Amino acid sequence: MTEVAKAVGISQAYVYRLFPNKELLFTAVVEHCFVQVRAALERAAAEAKGSLPEVVLGVMGDAYAQLISENDLMLIQLHAQAAVVSEPAVREAVRQGYARLVKYVRGASGGSEEQVQEFFALGMLCHLIVSMGAGEVDAPWTRTLTAGIGHY
Repeated sequence: MTEVAKAVGISQAYVYRLFPNKELLFTAVVEHCFVQVRAALERAAAEAKGSLPEVVLGVMGDAYAQLISENDLMLIQLHAQAAVVSEPAVREAVRQGYARLVKYVRGASGGSEEQVQEFFALGMLCHLIVSMGAGEVDAPWTRTLTAGIGHY
């Protein structure tokens, strides 16, 4: 909490006033990440050069790849996904975040259930590739995982 207070230029007491414990602070951060993802997907969908699901999903995927390469959002998402195993409040925040994102992606893209599932599956694969630096390793297994996937 001390580091959070320093980073935003407020007192630690004020952070505790806003977030009585670390769990509440973390779930607020997780929820904010989902808001950032949604905003990036909305911007991309609005700029898509066509309305076919493949086109809209493609530009949204590119926007997401750009987003996770530019800030700590991916790290927060990875921590949240690990915490869902043992932290009910984080689990619920992640569930609700994905529920809203899946609904948005389905509606904005007009994609089928399979296309939407593939969109999210590729996003998870992107997390794995970026987090372990697979693009930095030239080996058959990394070429398999990274084939056709571009990152920024």
